[in-house]
Amino acid sequence: MKRLLLAAAVAALAPATPAGARPMTATDLHMMHRLGAPEVSPDGRTAMFTISDTDLTKNKRNNRLYTLDLRTRGAQPVPLAGAEGGHDAVFARDGSIWFLKAAGERDQLFRMVPGGAAAQVSDFAADVGGFKLADNLSRVVVWADRPACPDLACSTVRLKGKPEGSGRTYDQLFVRHWDSWAEPGTRSRLYGFALSGGRLQGQGVLLSAGLEGDAPSKPFGGGEEVALSPDGTTVFFALREAGRIEPLSTNLDIFRAPADGSTAPVNLTVANRATDTLPTLSPDGRWLAWAAMKRPGYESDRQVLMLRNLATGQVRALTEGWDRSVASIAWAPDGRSLVVGAGDTLDDPLFRVDVRSGKVSRLTGAGTAGNARVLRDGSILYTSNSIRQPDDLYLLRGRGKPAQLTAVNDALLKDLDPVTVERFSFAGANGDKVWGIKTKPVTAAKLPIAFLVHGGPQGSFADGWSYRWNPRLFASGGGGFAAVSVDFHGSTGYGQAFTDAITNDWGGKPLEDLKLGLAYATANDPQLDAANACALGGSYGGYMMNWIEGNWPDRFKCIVQHDGVFDARAMAYETEELWFDEWEHGGKAYYEDPAAFERWNPVNHVAAWKTPQLVITSEKDFRIPYTQGIAALTALQRKGVPSRLLEFPDENHWVLKPKNSIQWYDEVFGWMNRWTRGTALTRVEGDPAQLDPAARHPEAQPVAAGSQGKRGEAEPAPAAHRPD
Repeated sequence: MKRLLLAAAVAALAPATPAGARPMTATDLHMMHRLGAPEVSPDGRTAMFTISDTDLTKNKRNNRLYTLDLRTRGAQPVPLAGAEGGHDAVFARDGSIWFLKAAGERDQLFRMVPGGAAAQVSDFAADVGGFKLADNLSRVVVWADRPACPDLACSTVRLKGKPEGSGRTYDQLFVRHWDSWAEPGTRSRLYGFALSGGRLQGQGVLLSAGLEGDAPSKPFGGGEEVALSPDGTTVFFALREAGRIEPLSTNLDIFRAPADGSTAPVNLTVANRATDTLPTLSPDGRWLAWAAMKRPGYESDRQVLMLRNLATGQVRALTEGWDRSVASIAWAPDGRSLVVGAGDTLDDPLFRVDVRSGKVSRLTGAGTAGNARVLRDGSILYTSNSIRQPDDLYLLRGRGKPAQLTAVNDALLKDLDPVTVERFSFAGANGDKVWGIKTKPVTAAKLPIAFLVHGGPQGSFADGWSYRWNPRLFASGGGGFAAVSVDFHGSTGYGQAFTDAITNDWGGKPLEDLKLGLAYATANDPQLDAANACALGGSYGGYMMNWIEGNWPDRFKCIVQHDGVFDARAMAYETEELWFDEWEHGGKAYYEDPAAFERWNPVNHVAAWKTPQLVITSEKDFRIPYTQGIAALTALQRKGVPSRLLEFPDENHWVLKPKNSIQWYDEVFGWMNRWTRGTALTRVEGDPAQLDPAARHPEAQPVAAGSQGKRGEAEPAPAAHRPD
């Protein structure tokens, strides 16, 4: 009776199904408008950001710059004429707009004055990766992949000609990183330019002279790792100096250098051998804030907010007593506080940190907030998303309720079947409190389960929008599944001890949490069909799929394994970032402590494998190389376990191209429906936005009901320090 009453209560609180609503498809997912990080004009009146759209014919996304009047209630985004294809735009103090845009085959720097046309102001024989503009327009710092040259054009250096053969030679690691083979001698390097009349002067001067490393760092570093003083005299940047084996080091440091290259850079954080990153200058240029870890070799250690008085050199750890990890930093204009982002129990909110006391106050509610920009009046412009919808712009004034400024996907979302989102908690391994989320279609029917396991492993399936693992799509468009996830030991947002708990215990407490969490969810929700579930996961989640095959072999109807570790021994020698794999298995190389790797090695349990598995892998994945997926498929086929391989020749650890992602979802949903329903979803010829109605499961039809309930990553964007 209690279960029946619970089901009735959930139905009564569920969002009403709009007339004519339809299931969401993977095509819908990729036709969503993607809103980029905002920038604000010096007078605080105008926001500027990109909105990108998918061109399915060309299988790519296109950027367009928009502006939004922040003074007018109900204002709509307006395309910035003449800046088509522009991105990474900023306002200058003189009212001009600077941005990057393709010029031929390379991204170059452009400038647009009010009322004028965009003018190209750089013409380098390299892509401009990004730039920082001084407030007083005296200098600009750009970064680009270049050999070790004293200027960006390498005009004063005679480079050796390439050998006639195609071979590359290496004397140390990295030889490949993320999805690219290293080009010997080429690094992301910073160059400073004087500005005159809005144009760059000369060939630039190398600002990281004497250092061997990438600034910003690779593969994911960007403008958040570079800061230029308001007067244009000094640049601060994060860089990991490449040693004999760079893949063993997480020691990013913060360097200070004159923006004219007159003296060598100075390491401000030399005493800390762990990560220092996110250098952020106060508006008056007197204080430097950054985020620092403590443990060398551990990429998911807690990031503490640090402050340095640039005049005296005095350093203070501002959030040492706050058990959350700072992921982003923005100063308030008065310099009295900072706004930071940090994961917190299934959310990624914004917090205010008082400079004097270190007191932390939460600013935003449920969901995933980011890209904070603090305006002159103290209000905060930011982006926010959730499981229900992708990013929009919001403005938070004082203690009031945030005002939503954009609704860039409103028309499409209104056409789609709604979902319900519910959080739950239970006693997990060691009796610790563990959290999870259920996302379901609006229906009274019994639902098969899509049991989603996040990657990282230090990550979270929190309340945020995702283009790669989208719970709403599993619930609304995958044929009507209940998407269930558990933030097992090792997840972020619950304090550092909980995050650390997975180290050297990959198949222990996390698997116990998954078992207990699924049992709790099915016991307390009569809609969940406990006997009809598929498990899915990528990266560490893919590892867990292989571990489940041998250590929980009778639980699931099917498994979807994406880029998962199959053989820990091979992984220890094949992956590129060695610090991660070695830290996770006790801090030693495989040959020094093979037992630590073999304890949780899926290959040792292949004899027990029996669950039908879809294996997905990509040739450009150097994080968990595709050979791991081929090996898993070989084991499945050799044992006669029903199995299928989906292999992408042009993707990395993530599947990003629109058509490839649509194919990914089609294959995944087809596999799940085959084993949970004995059928498959098919696409209608000529209409990729519609599912074949005859193939929809009759019990998954949405029924009318009546309010809401509540997931995060920009693309690409890791949930924690490591991408999933």
